[in-house]
Amino acid sequence: MAQAEAREHGLHGHAAPAQAVGHAEGQQHPIRLYLVVWGWLFVLSAGSYSIDYFGLQGYLRWGLILTFMMLKAGLIVAVFMHMAWERLALAYAILVPPLLILVFVWIMVLESDYTELTRVLSFGMGP
Repeated sequence: MAQAEAREHGLHGHAAPAQAVGHAEGQQHPIRLYLVVWGWLFVLSAGSYSIDYFGLQGYLRWGLILTFMMLKAGLIVAVFMHMAWERLALAYAILVPPLLILVFVWIMVLESDYTELTRVLSFGMGP
């Protein structure tokens, strides 16, 4: 049985090296890094909740909410999903499409004002 397994792995009856037998160890990061990130996530969440507490309204409210949201998502993706340690090509493949979607959403927001204006001018203000 052991010889059949050795042949499957290309060892041909030789003793398996210690590295092939054991499981590959993943990249280890210090616990301090995770604690610092959790701290920053707590601070950013407190900032996000303080927007409602102080009753901010309008563009300031939504700008701050989106800023806090993007910062928290960036920290989570970079550290907990290990994107900070990936190859640059993989990071671009994962990060560029959502950024392009945000650009297209911004273009749609700008276009919506024009569309509303043309509808009001064409169809009137209503009853």
